[in-house]
Order: sequence, then structure tokens, then C-alpha cells
Amino acid sequence: MAEETRVGVDVGGTFTDVALYVDGDLVTAKVPSTKDQSVGVMDGIEKACETAGIPPGEIDTFSHAMTVSVNALLERGGARTALVTTKGFRDVLEIGRQERPDLYDLNAEKPDPLVPRRRRYELDERATPDGIETAVDEDEIRELARKIDADGAESVAVCLLHAYANDGNERAVAGTLREELDLPISVSSEVLAEFREFERASTTAVDAYVTPAIDRYVGRLAERAAEAGVPTPRIMQSNGGTAEAETVREHAVTTVLSGPAAGVVGADAVVSADPDDPGGEGEDGDGLAGLVTFDMGGTSSDVSLVRDGEIERTTTAEIDGLPIGTPMVDVNTVGAGGGSIAWVDSGGALRVGPRSAGADPGPACYGKGGERATVTDANVVLGYIGPGTALGGELTLDVEAAHAVLDDLASEAGLEDALEAARGVYRVANANMTRAVRAVTVERGYDPRGFGLVAFGGAGPMHAAALADALDVETVVVPLAGGVLSAFGLLAADEKHDAVRTHRVALEESDSETIESIYADLEKRVREETATGEPELERAADLRYVGQSFELSVPVHGFDVEAAEEDFHAAHERAYGYRMDETVELVNLRASASVAREAPAVAYEADGDPLKGEREAYFPDAGHRETAVYDRERLAPGEQIEGPAVLEQAESTAVVPPGWNGRIDRDGTLTCRRQR
Repeated sequence: MAEETRVGVDVGGTFTDVALYVDGDLVTAKVPSTKDQSVGVMDGIEKACETAGIPPGEIDTFSHAMTVSVNALLERGGARTALVTTKGFRDVLEIGRQERPDLYDLNAEKPDPLVPRRRRYELDERATPDGIETAVDEDEIRELARKIDADGAESVAVCLLHAYANDGNERAVAGTLREELDLPISVSSEVLAEFREFERASTTAVDAYVTPAIDRYVGRLAERAAEAGVPTPRIMQSNGGTAEAETVREHAVTTVLSGPAAGVVGADAVVSADPDDPGGEGEDGDGLAGLVTFDMGGTSSDVSLVRDGEIERTTTAEIDGLPIGTPMVDVNTVGAGGGSIAWVDSGGALRVGPRSAGADPGPACYGKGGERATVTDANVVLGYIGPGTALGGELTLDVEAAHAVLDDLASEAGLEDALEAARGVYRVANANMTRAVRAVTVERGYDPRGFGLVAFGGAGPMHAAALADALDVETVVVPLAGGVLSAFGLLAADEKHDAVRTHRVALEESDSETIESIYADLEKRVREETATGEPELERAADLRYVGQSFELSVPVHGFDVEAAEEDFHAAHERAYGYRMDETVELVNLRASASVAREAPAVAYEADGDPLKGEREAYFPDAGHRETAVYDRERLAPGEQIEGPAVLEQAESTAVVPPGWNGRIDRDGTLTCRRQR
């Protein structure tokens, strides 16, 4: 029986990456991202299929990660959204937690709410955690619908007080609005059935804001895929699992970190797939405390953690200052990618990002009209990217253009020449990314020296060893498909669905029958959303000491009060270094359903002479050095690489600096270690 032919496509700010698995082989492609992302997606699939020698119609499954949701938030390009809420709570989106974004910045400003005050409507209703005190009036809802329609709203968010506990009024409002309006209606008790009004309202507003864009995009993509004979795509969610296209069209907020989540899944899959190389002892490889995943693309760099074989997830994330409470892979993002623009601030200091040259015109070295120096241009001037390099196999670099824009930057910054400017850009970009790694390690109580750094993305493998040096990390892992690892992660991603409901009670006073009933309802919901097989169900509970403001989530097997309490004490001690002799409070109950999917077993064989030649490259701690240049895909398993060396392939370039050695593992992964 033939193996399933799978394709994964991840859209980035500059490039669209494709990983096609067919007959045990992995074919990759990289094409420029397009304004309508679905065009670039199909271009990439067609390019990969042409390379593999198969028609697109032979693809069995299609998984996709995108940036539509996050772009709509960052660029404020989402739908014209209305908010319906309880009388007296119209301004909850604006008031928030009354916290200053930066305590000591007198000019700090909060982001504008997604829904302006003129489109926030109140209803005379009231629910409490114990029941409904004032029912909604049907005539008032219909009158409200007419106002929303007259205002030209494109979507509606409904978030009523205490609807997480008693959703009768909210369901009535949503039902009538759906009858009266031909618009997407996002309902807080369906989007996020948790207490905390601001976070629930914010998450619901985000869902309403991005839903029309996701609906249009996924619809267009499904149509284009069908025309090519490709299956309807499954969409990567922020939680690191995929879902049916129709599911995410109804729950668009689950896609805001679609692309970064796919990269973390891919990194975990590569390291976990081979326990010997680069594995060793322990689930994270070589007896390491865990992995730091480092994805440097064209626009930004995303950093996350894998500890004890598990991807770190969170339910308290913010995107551009907007709280989102749905489960997602815990990713820290900084605006430092290959296309990030270097500039000089008013004080004369060299800065990098967050503005990006994107795909069009892109860095100056792309030869498409870029006039500002970027990180990629700096890497060309430093010699890490050579004049013969063809990004994506087809885009030949313009080295002279890179030198010209770095000369301009040098003049503006008062530096000697293009090389000194390139050194500065490289160091500043690395400093930005090092801070991002510290944010997910040191600032959370983890010593990065015990972790391995998994580097991927088009630019990540060029900067990884420099980051490792700054963090005193000993091991860097660069997967063979590192330039398109998010796309590869889509081939390995499980289907996954989550549900939550607030149930606040002292743990010792909790009623087992009530708890079991809530879990049963949550499990029914996630089971119904599952489409690819019989799911594995998992339960968790959010617990805290009475008086604390935030919770820790612990797994639940059955619901034994004493066991849950001890698990919480242990989790609190691991997280904060102590436990308390205080009453433990139950806050939220969670259920998840997942259908496991094995990562494709990719055969790796190398053929031919890997040495392409030498060129001069500049290294901050070693100066100019003659550097061996290798064809990455011709390096055989077991091959040892002594730095300085550059390993080139179509989708990315890896740099092994002086003082580092590399080894090619049996699946083609490059594992680099600092020389002792």
C-alpha cells in the first residue's frame, strides 16, 4: 500500500514555504509570498509537485499555516466590528486592567481597542454566577440589530456579563442577531467560557475582527485547491494542532499564531524522531534540559521552549497588546528577520527592525528595487551568503546592491564602511534575538546553558551559533529542512481541539458529580469537532491558592481532590520554588481532544562532492577568515565539519563559525557543538 502523499505550506512575510512528502522522499520549495496569500500557496505547491514529478491531484492531505489573522491584527486591517455587551460595561475593552503598558514611561500608550466606542452597544440584562436576574428583551435585541446594520458593521462580538457561567441571555442575543443580520456573530461563551471580563471580551472581539478575513481567505484557497485537484486544506491552529477548514472559519481566533506554532511542532518532531542523533539521553536529546526553538524568517524571529518532551503552551498571550485567552504555543516574537530594515535613531544609535522590506521589494540584494539595508544584506557583505547563492533555487543575489545600501547606512551612522555597518547590523539583530531567548528562559527561571538551540527559518541557521555563544549554549541543531521547517511541521502536526469552562470553588468543597458533568460536556464538544479519527481525550484543571491572581494548569486523571491538590502544590513548587499552606481553589476545567499523526520518515542520502570552494567571511570574534563552502545536501551522515564553514542549500544557509564543530546526523540534521 502506497504511503500517503502529504503537503504542508507555511506563509511567511517574505517567502511561502512548501514541504511535499511523496514515496518516502521530502521535496521542498520556497516561493515569494503574494498579497493574496492563496496565490503564493498554489504557486509553491505546483513548484514542489513539478520537482517531484507528480500532478497536484495525487496529493492526499494538505495542511496549511498562515499569517492572515495576525496580519489583520498588526496592521489593523480586520473587519468593521460591533460589540454587544451588558449595560454599564461598554468600556471594558478600553479600561482593561487599568495597567500602564510601561510603568516608567510617561508617554506610554495603550493600543486602540479593535471596536471603537460608537460601535459598542449595551443591553439591559444581567446574569450572575448563580443565575439570570434580568432576561434580555427580544424587541430590544431586534432594535439593536437595526442599529448595527445601519452602522455598516461586518461582524459582531457578543460578550455579556457572567456568560461564562450562565449563557442563556447570550445565546438568546446571538440567536436573534443571527436571524436579523447576515453577519458573523462571535459569542464569548463559545469562544472563551472563562471568567475575567476584559480577557473574555478582548478574545471575543479579536475573533469577530479576524473572522471575515479568515473566512474569505480559506474560502478562496479551498476553491483554488479544488481547481488543481488538491484536497481542502487543514489549518494549523495556535495550539499546535490542525483543524478542518470549516472549524477555523467559525473560530478564527484560534489561528493567530498559526505559522509560529507549526515551526515549533516541526522542531520538536525532528529532534524527537531520532533518539540517537541528535538525541541521546532524555526526550529532548543529549540529556538536555530542553530545547529552545529559534525561527528566524523574513520579517520576525520566533522563540519558544520544549521541556520534558512537551511543547510549552499558554492561555495568557498578547498580540500587539491585545489579550487572547485561547490555548496557544508559547511564542515570544521580536521584529528581527532577514528582511528587517536597519536604521539610525535620533540619538545616532544603529537599530534593526521592526519594519521589514517584506517580499516586495525585499532586501536590496534581491535586485527588486530595495533601497534600505536589511539583515540579509548585512549577511551578504559579511560573506555568509555568497554571490552564487540562489534563494529558493531561483532568486540570484545582487551583491553590489547589498554593498551599496550598507555604504549608505555607514554614512548615515558615521561608520567607516559597508563592512563595519554590516557588523553593526549583525550584532544588533543578534542582541534583539538574544533578548527574546532570555525572555523564555532566564526570565522564567530556566538556565539556557542546559538547553539545545534548534535553529530554522531562512535566516536562523546563519545566526544560531552567535546566539549560542552569547547565551553560553553548547549545542545547536539545524534540521535538514530547516529553511522550510514550519512547512515540515505541518506534515507532523496532530489534530487538536480545546475547550474550557470556569467553575470556581474551593477544591476541598468541590462536588465530584458537578465536575464530572462539566468535563463530560467539554469532552462532547471537542469530540464533535474532531474529524480525522478517534481522539485521545485529556483533562486539566486550573488551580491557585486562595487570594492569588493567576492559576497553574495541572493534568487530571479522574478527579481525586487529594491527588489534584498535591499535583498543584508540586507544580507551584516547580514554577516558583515554594509551596504554601493555603486553601487551593479550583478555577477552570479544561478538556482537549487530539488525533496523533506520525512525522514522515524521510530517507536521507548524499551523493557527490560536497565542497563547493572557499570564500572570505568575517566573524566578529575572529576577523576575516577563509571559509569552506559546502553543498549541505551532499554532506553524508557522519561527516564532520570544522568551523569556519558555510553550508548552503536552496532554502537556507547555515554558518559554523570558528570555535564550533558540526556533524551530519543520519537524517541529515546538522548538530553543532562548541569546541572545548
